[in-house]
Amino acid sequence: MVGGIFMATNMPDLETSNPFRPGAGHMPPYLAGREEEKKEFIKLLSQDLILENLVLTGLRGLGKTVLLEIFKPIAIQNGWLWAGTDLSESASISEENLALRILTDVSVVTSSITIGTTESIGIQPVVEEVKLNFETLSAMYSAIPGLVADKLKGVLENVWSHLKVGQKRGLIFAYDEAQNLADHSARNQYPLSLLLDVFQSVQRKGIPFMLALTGLPTLFPKLVEARTFAERMFRVVSLDPLSKEETKLAISEPTKSHVVQFSPESLDLIWVITAGYPYFIQYVCRETYDVWVQSLVVGVAAQPIPVIEITRKLDSDFFAGRWARATDRQRELLAIIALLPNCDGEFTVKEIVEFATNQAQEKAFSSSHVNQMLSNLSDSGLIYKNRHGKYSFAVPLLGQFIKRQMFNKLSKPALSIP
Repeated sequence: MVGGIFMATNMPDLETSNPFRPGAGHMPPYLAGREEEKKEFIKLLSQDLILENLVLTGLRGLGKTVLLEIFKPIAIQNGWLWAGTDLSESASISEENLALRILTDVSVVTSSITIGTTESIGIQPVVEEVKLNFETLSAMYSAIPGLVADKLKGVLENVWSHLKVGQKRGLIFAYDEAQNLADHSARNQYPLSLLLDVFQSVQRKGIPFMLALTGLPTLFPKLVEARTFAERMFRVVSLDPLSKEETKLAISEPTKSHVVQFSPESLDLIWVITAGYPYFIQYVCRETYDVWVQSLVVGVAAQPIPVIEITRKLDSDFFAGRWARATDRQRELLAIIALLPNCDGEFTVKEIVEFATNQAQEKAFSSSHVNQMLSNLSDSGLIYKNRHGKYSFAVPLLGQFIKRQMFNKLSKPALSIP
Protein backbone atom coordinates (compact mmCIF):
# COMPACT_ATOMS: atom_id res chain seq x y z
CA MET A 1 0.00 0.00 0.00
CA VAL A 2 1.70 3.20 -1.16
CA GLY A 3 0.44 6.75 -0.83
CA GLY A 4 -3.06 5.56 0.00
CA ILE A 5 -3.48 3.28 -3.02
CA PHE A 6 -2.84 -0.36 -3.81
CA MET A 7 -1.03 -1.28 -7.03
CA ALA A 8 -1.79 -4.85 -8.08
CA THR A 9 0.84 -6.99 -9.78
CA ASN A 10 -1.52 -8.06 -12.58
CA MET A 11 -2.12 -4.48 -13.72
CA PRO A 12 -2.86 -5.35 -17.39
CA ASP A 13 -5.97 -7.27 -16.27
CA LEU A 14 -7.32 -4.42 -14.21
CA GLU A 15 -9.34 -1.36 -15.19
CA THR A 16 -7.69 2.03 -15.40
CA SER A 17 -10.78 4.00 -16.48
CA ASN A 18 -12.23 6.25 -13.80
CA PRO A 19 -15.43 4.67 -12.37
CA PHE A 20 -16.65 7.74 -10.46
CA ARG A 21 -19.36 9.99 -11.93
CA PRO A 22 -20.02 13.34 -10.34
CA GLY A 23 -22.83 15.18 -12.04
CA ALA A 24 -26.48 16.12 -11.73
CA GLY A 25 -28.53 12.93 -11.68
CA HIS A 26 -25.72 10.63 -12.85
CA MET A 27 -26.09 7.06 -11.61
CA PRO A 28 -23.15 6.21 -9.32
CA PRO A 29 -21.18 3.04 -10.06
CA TYR A 30 -22.43 1.63 -6.76
CA LEU A 31 -25.49 2.84 -4.86
CA ALA A 32 -24.64 2.64 -1.19
CA GLY A 33 -27.36 2.78 1.45
CA ARG A 34 -30.90 3.99 0.71
CA GLU A 35 -32.41 0.65 1.77
CA GLU A 36 -34.90 2.27 4.15
CA GLU A 37 -36.03 4.67 1.42
CA LYS A 38 -36.63 1.73 -0.93
CA LYS A 39 -38.73 -0.01 1.73
CA GLU A 40 -40.84 3.12 2.18
CA PHE A 41 -41.47 3.29 -1.54
CA ILE A 42 -42.40 -0.40 -1.76
CA LYS A 43 -44.96 0.18 1.01
CA LEU A 44 -46.58 2.89 -1.11
CA LEU A 45 -46.71 0.50 -4.07
CA SER A 46 -48.78 -1.95 -2.03
CA GLN A 47 -51.71 0.47 -1.78
CA ASP A 48 -54.92 -0.61 -3.51
CA LEU A 49 -56.59 2.73 -2.78
CA ILE A 50 -54.09 5.57 -3.01
CA LEU A 51 -54.10 7.33 0.36
CA GLU A 52 -50.49 8.52 0.30
CA ASN A 53 -48.24 9.85 -2.42
CA LEU A 54 -44.47 10.23 -2.25
CA VAL A 55 -42.41 13.34 -1.57
CA LEU A 56 -38.68 12.62 -1.73
CA THR A 57 -36.78 15.62 -0.43
CA GLY A 58 -33.30 16.73 0.54
CA LEU A 59 -30.48 19.13 -0.28
CA ARG A 60 -28.73 19.12 -3.62
CA GLY A 61 -26.08 16.45 -3.95
CA LEU A 62 -27.92 13.83 -1.87
CA GLY A 63 -29.00 11.72 -4.85
CA LYS A 64 -32.75 12.41 -5.13
CA THR A 65 -32.76 12.13 -8.93
CA VAL A 66 -30.71 8.94 -8.82
CA LEU A 67 -33.02 7.37 -6.24
CA LEU A 68 -36.07 8.26 -8.31
CA GLU A 69 -34.46 6.39 -11.22
CA ILE A 70 -33.89 3.43 -8.89
CA PHE A 71 -37.57 3.49 -7.92
CA LYS A 72 -38.70 3.21 -11.54
CA PRO A 73 -37.74 -0.45 -12.17
CA ILE A 74 -38.98 -1.35 -8.68
CA ALA A 75 -42.39 0.09 -9.57
CA ILE A 76 -42.47 -1.66 -12.96
CA GLN A 77 -41.53 -4.99 -11.37
CA ASN A 78 -44.46 -4.55 -9.00
CA GLY A 79 -46.92 -4.09 -11.86
CA TRP A 80 -47.04 -0.31 -12.09
CA LEU A 81 -46.67 1.92 -15.12
CA TRP A 82 -44.35 4.93 -14.93
CA ALA A 83 -44.56 8.40 -16.48
CA GLY A 84 -42.79 11.63 -15.73
CA THR A 85 -39.89 13.98 -16.25
CA ASP A 86 -38.27 17.08 -14.74
CA LEU A 87 -40.70 19.84 -13.81
CA SER A 88 -39.19 22.96 -15.36
CA GLU A 89 -40.30 26.48 -14.52
CA SER A 90 -42.17 26.60 -17.84
CA ALA A 91 -44.54 23.86 -16.65
CA SER A 92 -45.50 26.12 -13.75
CA ILE A 93 -46.27 29.23 -15.79
CA SER A 94 -49.95 28.40 -16.16
CA GLU A 95 -52.55 25.72 -15.52
CA GLU A 96 -52.68 24.97 -19.25
CA ASN A 97 -48.92 24.42 -19.31
CA LEU A 98 -49.14 21.94 -16.46
CA ALA A 99 -52.04 20.13 -18.14
CA LEU A 100 -49.98 19.92 -21.34
CA ARG A 101 -47.07 18.48 -19.34
CA ILE A 102 -49.28 15.76 -17.84
CA LEU A 103 -50.96 14.89 -21.17
CA THR A 104 -47.56 14.61 -22.82
CA ASP A 105 -46.28 12.26 -20.12
CA VAL A 106 -49.41 10.11 -20.16
CA SER A 107 -49.28 9.76 -23.94
CA VAL A 108 -45.87 8.08 -23.72
CA VAL A 109 -47.49 5.29 -21.69
CA THR A 110 -50.77 5.03 -23.62
CA SER A 111 -49.70 5.60 -27.25
CA SER A 112 -49.68 1.87 -28.05
CA ILE A 113 -53.26 1.33 -26.81
CA THR A 114 -55.93 0.99 -29.53
CA ILE A 115 -59.29 2.44 -28.54
CA GLY A 116 -61.17 2.09 -31.85
CA THR A 117 -60.98 2.42 -35.62
CA THR A 118 -61.74 5.09 -38.15
CA GLU A 119 -62.46 4.80 -41.89
CA SER A 120 -61.29 7.37 -44.40
CA ILE A 121 -63.64 8.44 -47.21
CA GLY A 122 -62.42 7.92 -50.77
CA ILE A 123 -62.26 5.59 -53.74
CA GLN A 124 -60.37 3.07 -51.63
CA PRO A 125 -61.49 3.48 -47.99
CA VAL A 126 -58.76 2.80 -45.41
CA VAL A 127 -59.55 1.59 -41.93
CA GLU A 128 -57.05 2.90 -39.38
CA GLU A 129 -56.66 2.13 -35.70
CA VAL A 130 -57.19 4.99 -33.27
CA LYS A 131 -54.41 5.04 -30.70
CA LEU A 132 -54.53 6.68 -27.31
CA ASN A 133 -51.67 8.95 -28.31
CA PHE A 134 -51.07 12.63 -27.61
CA GLU A 135 -53.29 13.75 -30.50
CA THR A 136 -56.18 11.67 -29.19
CA LEU A 137 -55.66 12.82 -25.61
CA SER A 138 -55.52 16.46 -26.72
CA ALA A 139 -58.77 16.10 -28.68
CA MET A 140 -60.38 14.43 -25.69
CA TYR A 141 -59.16 17.24 -23.41
CA SER A 142 -60.54 19.94 -25.72
CA ALA A 143 -63.93 18.23 -26.01
CA ILE A 144 -64.53 18.09 -22.25
CA PRO A 145 -66.39 21.19 -20.97
CA GLY A 146 -65.35 23.13 -17.90
CA LEU A 147 -62.17 24.44 -16.35
CA VAL A 148 -58.68 23.05 -16.86
CA ALA A 149 -59.11 20.84 -13.77
CA ASP A 150 -62.38 19.40 -15.13
CA LYS A 151 -60.80 18.62 -18.48
CA LEU A 152 -57.73 16.99 -16.95
CA LYS A 153 -59.78 14.88 -14.55
CA GLY A 154 -61.94 13.71 -17.45
CA VAL A 155 -58.93 12.68 -19.52
CA LEU A 156 -57.28 10.81 -16.63
CA GLU A 157 -60.50 8.95 -15.83
CA ASN A 158 -60.81 7.96 -19.49
CA VAL A 159 -57.18 6.84 -19.59
CA TRP A 160 -57.66 4.56 -16.59
CA SER A 161 -60.72 2.94 -18.19
CA HIS A 162 -58.35 1.66 -20.89
CA LEU A 163 -55.29 0.97 -18.72
CA LYS A 164 -57.10 -1.21 -16.20
CA VAL A 165 -57.94 -3.70 -18.94
CA GLY A 166 -54.23 -4.58 -19.01
CA GLN A 167 -54.31 -5.64 -15.34
CA LYS A 168 -51.83 -2.98 -14.26
CA ARG A 169 -51.68 -1.92 -10.61
CA GLY A 170 -51.73 1.73 -11.57
CA LEU A 171 -49.69 4.60 -12.98
CA ILE A 172 -47.02 6.61 -11.17
CA PHE A 173 -46.48 10.23 -12.21
CA ALA A 174 -42.88 10.89 -11.19
CA TYR A 175 -41.68 14.48 -11.29
CA ASP A 176 -38.19 15.65 -10.40
CA GLU A 177 -37.38 19.25 -9.37
CA ALA A 178 -40.98 19.63 -8.24
CA GLN A 179 -40.09 22.63 -6.05
CA ASN A 180 -40.31 24.62 -9.29
CA LEU A 181 -44.10 24.32 -9.18
CA ALA A 182 -45.85 27.38 -7.76
CA ASP A 183 -49.17 29.19 -7.83
CA HIS A 184 -49.28 32.72 -9.27
CA SER A 185 -52.17 34.61 -7.69
CA ALA A 186 -51.22 37.86 -9.40
CA ARG A 187 -51.86 36.20 -12.78
CA ASN A 188 -54.80 34.13 -11.50
CA GLN A 189 -52.92 30.94 -12.35
CA TYR A 190 -52.73 28.06 -9.86
CA PRO A 191 -50.87 25.12 -11.44
CA LEU A 192 -49.64 23.70 -8.12
CA SER A 193 -53.13 23.72 -6.62
CA LEU A 194 -54.43 22.23 -9.87
CA LEU A 195 -52.04 19.28 -9.58
CA LEU A 196 -53.12 18.56 -6.01
CA ASP A 197 -56.84 19.00 -6.70
CA VAL A 198 -56.83 16.76 -9.78
CA PHE A 199 -54.93 13.89 -8.16
CA GLN A 200 -56.91 14.04 -4.93
CA SER A 201 -60.09 13.87 -7.02
CA VAL A 202 -59.10 10.87 -9.15
CA GLN A 203 -57.67 9.03 -6.14
CA ARG A 204 -60.96 9.49 -4.24
CA LYS A 205 -62.65 7.77 -7.17
CA GLY A 206 -60.42 4.75 -6.69
CA ILE A 207 -58.17 5.45 -9.67
CA PRO A 208 -54.62 4.28 -8.76
CA PHE A 209 -52.67 7.23 -10.14
CA MET A 210 -49.90 8.09 -7.68
CA LEU A 211 -47.65 11.15 -7.49
CA ALA A 212 -43.93 10.74 -6.78
CA LEU A 213 -42.41 14.19 -6.37
CA THR A 214 -38.77 14.97 -5.62
CA GLY A 215 -37.37 18.35 -4.72
CA LEU A 216 -35.53 20.57 -2.30
CA PRO A 217 -36.74 20.86 1.32
CA THR A 218 -38.94 23.79 0.28
CA LEU A 219 -41.19 21.39 -1.66
CA PHE A 220 -43.44 19.99 1.07
CA PRO A 221 -44.12 23.36 2.75
CA LYS A 222 -45.14 24.71 -0.69
CA LEU A 223 -47.55 21.80 -1.17
CA VAL A 224 -49.18 22.38 2.22
CA GLU A 225 -49.35 26.12 1.65
CA ALA A 226 -51.17 25.54 -1.64
CA ARG A 227 -53.61 23.00 -0.20
CA THR A 228 -53.75 22.15 3.51
CA PHE A 229 -54.96 18.62 2.72
CA ALA A 230 -51.55 17.97 1.12
CA GLU A 231 -50.22 17.29 4.63
CA ARG A 232 -52.34 14.11 4.68
CA MET A 233 -51.84 13.34 1.01
CA PHE A 234 -48.09 12.68 1.04
CA ARG A 235 -45.55 10.55 2.80
CA VAL A 236 -42.36 12.58 3.11
CA VAL A 237 -39.08 10.69 2.75
CA SER A 238 -36.11 12.91 3.61
CA LEU A 239 -32.66 11.95 2.37
CA ASP A 240 -29.69 12.30 4.70
CA PRO A 241 -25.98 12.01 3.93
CA LEU A 242 -24.51 8.52 3.81
CA SER A 243 -23.09 7.02 6.98
CA LYS A 244 -19.36 6.41 7.33
CA GLU A 245 -19.71 2.75 6.39
CA GLU A 246 -21.97 3.54 3.44
CA THR A 247 -19.47 6.15 2.25
CA LYS A 248 -16.68 3.58 2.35
CA LEU A 249 -18.78 1.13 0.32
CA ALA A 250 -19.59 3.83 -2.25
CA ILE A 251 -15.84 4.26 -2.77
CA SER A 252 -14.41 0.78 -2.40
CA GLU A 253 -17.01 -1.26 -4.32
CA PRO A 254 -16.52 0.50 -7.71
CA THR A 255 -12.74 0.03 -7.57
CA LYS A 256 -12.59 -3.68 -6.74
CA SER A 257 -11.37 -4.60 -10.23
CA HIS A 258 -9.42 -1.40 -10.80
CA VAL A 259 -5.73 -0.72 -10.68
CA VAL A 260 -6.29 2.04 -8.13
CA GLN A 261 -7.82 1.18 -4.79
CA PHE A 262 -8.32 3.39 -1.75
CA SER A 263 -6.61 2.58 1.51
CA PRO A 264 -8.51 2.60 4.82
CA GLU A 265 -6.81 5.90 5.68
CA SER A 266 -7.97 7.43 2.38
CA LEU A 267 -11.53 6.21 2.97
CA ASP A 268 -11.55 7.85 6.40
CA LEU A 269 -10.22 11.10 4.97
CA ILE A 270 -12.81 11.24 2.16
CA TRP A 271 -15.56 10.64 4.71
CA VAL A 272 -14.33 13.68 6.64
CA ILE A 273 -14.03 15.84 3.49
CA THR A 274 -17.41 14.94 2.01
CA ALA A 275 -19.52 14.44 5.18
CA GLY A 276 -21.26 11.60 3.33
CA TYR A 277 -22.83 13.70 0.55
CA PRO A 278 -22.96 11.41 -2.53
CA TYR A 279 -22.11 14.14 -5.06
CA PHE A 280 -19.04 15.22 -3.12
CA ILE A 281 -17.95 11.60 -2.71
CA GLN A 282 -18.07 11.09 -6.48
CA TYR A 283 -16.31 14.41 -7.10
CA VAL A 284 -13.42 13.91 -4.67
CA CYS A 285 -12.92 10.28 -5.70
CA ARG A 286 -12.91 11.10 -9.41
CA GLU A 287 -10.29 13.83 -8.96
CA THR A 288 -8.17 11.62 -6.70
CA TYR A 289 -8.39 8.63 -9.01
CA ASP A 290 -7.22 10.68 -12.01
CA VAL A 291 -4.23 12.01 -10.07
CA TRP A 292 -3.18 8.55 -8.92
CA VAL A 293 -3.58 6.90 -12.33
CA GLN A 294 -1.43 9.60 -13.91
CA SER A 295 1.20 8.94 -11.26
CA LEU A 296 1.22 5.26 -12.20
CA VAL A 297 1.52 6.05 -15.90
CA VAL A 298 4.60 8.25 -15.47
CA GLY A 299 6.09 6.01 -12.79
CA VAL A 300 5.90 8.56 -9.98
CA ALA A 301 5.22 7.35 -6.46
CA ALA A 302 1.60 7.90 -5.49
CA GLN A 303 0.98 10.86 -3.22
CA PRO A 304 -1.66 11.37 -0.52
CA ILE A 305 -5.01 12.79 -1.57
CA PRO A 306 -4.42 16.40 -2.75
CA VAL A 307 -7.07 17.79 -0.42
CA ILE A 308 -6.26 21.49 -0.84
CA GLU A 309 -6.20 21.36 -4.64
CA ILE A 310 -9.40 19.30 -4.90
CA THR A 311 -11.19 21.54 -2.41
CA ARG A 312 -10.17 24.63 -4.39
CA LYS A 313 -11.49 23.03 -7.59
CA LEU A 314 -14.75 22.01 -5.87
CA ASP A 315 -15.20 25.56 -4.59
CA SER A 316 -14.89 26.86 -8.15
CA ASP A 317 -17.08 24.20 -9.76
CA PHE A 318 -19.86 23.82 -7.19
CA PHE A 319 -19.99 26.74 -4.76
CA ALA A 320 -18.72 29.83 -6.58
CA GLY A 321 -21.73 30.22 -8.89
CA ARG A 322 -24.14 30.06 -5.96
CA TRP A 323 -22.02 32.42 -3.85
CA ALA A 324 -22.04 34.95 -6.69
CA ARG A 325 -25.82 35.33 -6.29
CA ALA A 326 -25.40 37.01 -2.90
CA THR A 327 -24.79 40.73 -2.44
CA ASP A 328 -21.95 42.00 -0.23
CA ARG A 329 -24.35 42.65 2.65
CA GLN A 330 -25.91 39.22 2.26
CA ARG A 331 -22.45 37.67 2.34
CA GLU A 332 -21.81 39.42 5.65
CA LEU A 333 -24.95 37.82 7.05
CA LEU A 334 -24.02 34.41 5.62
CA ALA A 335 -20.57 34.72 7.22
CA ILE A 336 -22.22 35.26 10.61
CA ILE A 337 -24.44 32.21 10.06
CA ALA A 338 -21.42 30.12 9.05
CA LEU A 339 -19.84 30.87 12.45
CA LEU A 340 -22.86 29.58 14.36
CA PRO A 341 -22.11 26.25 16.10
CA ASN A 342 -25.28 24.82 14.52
CA CYS A 343 -24.74 26.29 11.03
CA ASP A 344 -24.91 22.84 9.40
CA GLY A 345 -28.30 22.22 11.02
CA GLU A 346 -31.14 24.62 11.75
CA PHE A 347 -30.91 28.17 13.05
CA THR A 348 -33.28 30.99 13.92
CA VAL A 349 -33.37 34.73 13.36
CA LYS A 350 -32.93 35.24 17.10
CA GLU A 351 -29.75 33.14 17.16
CA ILE A 352 -28.31 35.07 14.21
CA VAL A 353 -29.04 38.49 15.77
CA GLU A 354 -27.68 37.49 19.20
CA PHE A 355 -24.50 36.02 17.73
CA ALA A 356 -23.93 39.08 15.54
CA THR A 357 -24.42 41.33 18.58
CA ASN A 358 -21.97 39.36 20.73
CA GLN A 359 -19.36 39.24 17.97
CA ALA A 360 -19.50 42.91 17.04
CA GLN A 361 -20.44 44.26 20.48
CA GLU A 362 -23.27 46.07 18.72
CA LYS A 363 -26.47 45.15 16.93
CA ALA A 364 -25.16 44.71 13.39
CA PHE A 365 -28.46 43.31 12.11
CA SER A 366 -31.99 43.90 13.36
CA SER A 367 -34.50 41.04 13.42
CA SER A 368 -36.58 42.62 10.66
CA HIS A 369 -33.48 43.13 8.52
CA VAL A 370 -32.38 39.51 9.00
CA ASN A 371 -35.88 38.27 8.15
CA GLN A 372 -35.92 40.27 4.93
CA MET A 373 -32.43 39.17 3.91
CA LEU A 374 -33.15 35.50 4.64
CA SER A 375 -36.23 35.76 2.44
CA ASN A 376 -34.12 37.16 -0.39
CA LEU A 377 -31.46 34.48 0.16
CA SER A 378 -34.20 31.87 -0.02
CA ASP A 379 -35.22 33.22 -3.42
CA SER A 380 -31.56 32.88 -4.47
CA GLY A 381 -31.48 29.22 -3.41
CA LEU A 382 -28.95 29.68 -0.61
CA ILE A 383 -31.28 29.44 2.40
CA TYR A 384 -34.57 27.67 3.00
CA LYS A 385 -37.18 27.96 5.72
CA ASN A 386 -38.90 24.92 7.15
CA ARG A 387 -42.48 24.74 8.37
CA HIS A 388 -41.44 25.43 11.96
CA GLY A 389 -39.95 28.82 11.17
CA LYS A 390 -36.32 27.71 11.33
CA TYR A 391 -33.78 28.18 8.58
CA SER A 392 -31.03 26.02 7.05
CA PHE A 393 -28.45 26.32 4.33
CA ALA A 394 -29.97 25.07 1.07
CA VAL A 395 -26.53 24.06 -0.24
CA PRO A 396 -24.64 21.21 1.48
CA LEU A 397 -21.42 22.16 3.30
CA LEU A 398 -21.98 25.83 2.39
CA GLY A 399 -20.86 26.87 5.86
CA GLN A 400 -17.43 25.32 5.35
CA PHE A 401 -17.09 27.05 1.97
CA ILE A 402 -17.96 30.44 3.51
CA LYS A 403 -15.38 29.92 6.25
CA ARG A 404 -12.76 29.23 3.59
CA GLN A 405 -13.71 32.46 1.84
CA MET A 406 -13.40 34.36 5.11
CA PHE A 407 -9.97 32.85 5.78
CA ASN A 408 -8.78 33.63 2.26
CA LYS A 409 -9.97 37.20 2.57
CA LEU A 410 -8.15 37.67 5.88
CA SER A 411 -4.94 36.01 4.74
CA LYS A 412 -4.91 37.82 1.38
CA PRO A 413 -6.38 41.30 1.94
CA ALA A 414 -5.76 42.34 -1.65
CA LEU A 415 -8.11 39.69 -2.99
CA SER A 416 -11.87 40.10 -2.92
CA ILE A 417 -14.30 37.25 -2.29
CA PRO A 418 -15.11 35.63 -5.64
